[in-house]
Amino acid sequence: MAEKFSKNEKRSLQDHFSNVDSSVFAIITPKQVDRGALMSRYSRTDKSMRRVFLDEFLKNENRGEEFYNRILLEYGDDSVAELGEAQIAIEGLSNIAVKKIEDRRIGLSYLEKSSRYVAWDKKVNGDYKFFREPIIMQSRLADEYLESCNLDFEVYSKNVQLMITYIREKYPIEKYIFRDSNDGKEKLFSKLKNERDIKSANIIYNGSTKAKALDILRGLLPASTLTNVGITGNGRAFEYLLTILFSSSLKEERDLATKIKRELDTIIKSFVQRSNDKYGKILQKYFQETKTSASKLAKKNLIGTVPKKGITKLVEYEPESKALNRIIAAILYEQSPSIPYHTVLSNVKKMALTKKRQIIESFAKIRKNRRHRPTRAFEITWYTFDLINNFGMFRDLHRHRVLTLSRQLLTTDHEYVIPKEMKILGIEKVFRDCMYNTKEVFNKIRKKHPEQAQYVVNFAYNYPYFIHLNLREACHLIELRTVPQGHSDYRKVVQDMFRQINKVHPHLSKIIKFVDLKEYELERFESEKKSEEKRQKLK
Repeated sequence: MAEKFSKNEKRSLQDHFSNVDSSVFAIITPKQVDRGALMSRYSRTDKSMRRVFLDEFLKNENRGEEFYNRILLEYGDDSVAELGEAQIAIEGLSNIAVKKIEDRRIGLSYLEKSSRYVAWDKKVNGDYKFFREPIIMQSRLADEYLESCNLDFEVYSKNVQLMITYIREKYPIEKYIFRDSNDGKEKLFSKLKNERDIKSANIIYNGSTKAKALDILRGLLPASTLTNVGITGNGRAFEYLLTILFSSSLKEERDLATKIKRELDTIIKSFVQRSNDKYGKILQKYFQETKTSASKLAKKNLIGTVPKKGITKLVEYEPESKALNRIIAAILYEQSPSIPYHTVLSNVKKMALTKKRQIIESFAKIRKNRRHRPTRAFEITWYTFDLINNFGMFRDLHRHRVLTLSRQLLTTDHEYVIPKEMKILGIEKVFRDCMYNTKEVFNKIRKKHPEQAQYVVNFAYNYPYFIHLNLREACHLIELRTVPQGHSDYRKVVQDMFRQINKVHPHLSKIIKFVDLKEYELERFESEKKSEEKRQKLK
């Protein structure tokens, strides 16, 4: 039942809550810090939230700041920092820095500039858009670094239109079908009569062919390429991100931390103030020491050869018989009549194998599309993949956050991927020249500055990392990343991941029902058609 307020109280509440008479309401008080403080204070009193506001906040403009100073600084209750949220945009950061930011998986969401929709062929004040790394720029290798990055951008820029023309010649618009608005049927382009339909068809075709051309060329771009990213997140996650960036060996990332904190201080200052104070510096030192310690241990204890080509290898998993028992037990547990998990598991172990397989197949049958996620029971078994794939492709898989991903430094040690179109178009030699030049400059820089050397490495170079994920997330990742509009590079890798899971877990893998193992000419074509149809409906 909603609390009753006097007329004067209602007037006071109107600018701070969406309504004053319902038991469900939105907090619209202007100050972010007050919203979070209200939520936290509200959890520790028997008063209603609006009453807390009237009694404790209305007459004290600094109540929110005072609350967080006391809770966060005196008591260290980190969870209350999640009650403050912010959205920030960062423009002109490198692909090295943006990956460090996006490593933070919990509490933050990202939207990054796409390399398949936006061409990087424009100059700003006569310069291509790549990061001039300060330590490199102050060294004797500055000119070589600039020459290498400029060469990459020059080759990329000169071939954007050439590649688009080639793609359109190879996949002419006349061979594709589009929707005719007169009768609703799909028809070849030449059969369209309505001027609006012809215009829409060209928008669809031009968008999908440009995307394919840029997908092919992106391997030329160096990791120094400047991008933009928007971040939405809570104070706790931002504070942790800032602490990580402040502890970085790279000046770009430390400078970003200063800039990000300055902006967050204008909206959620109380939530991020510990990121670089005494508490934050202790945490920064901890991150630096763990990195140094792991580096020493690796040099002392590891031996092995460096792979010279890409890898997609399932290296760890549990026997399917064990995984079946545990998943089925988890499925049945929630609906069991108050029976403990170990008893449910004991019952499942006694089931016939055919019965267990039928249970998994029945749950696969319930799924009608890929957005019908498997239940949490499918989180109980896991897979570890050892991956060495090109850096451009890694950037796409890196966005998946419900998994454990660990990665090494970006180098030129694992060779590179050259798209077949480079050979067909006659630019294979200049592509290889870019890669060779990168490798030469990289090896010179890394003798003294291995982390800074990453900036010069092209997206085409293979990059080592591993991912550890459960079956439920594998289902999401594989079904999402094999959709027709996906980049051909990661579609092939994820298709291979599915085949390997299917080999070791032939019955459990049936839950991965919407994997697409086909190949497509214009990956974005069907997606562009759907987007254009939606745009037309809005007109």
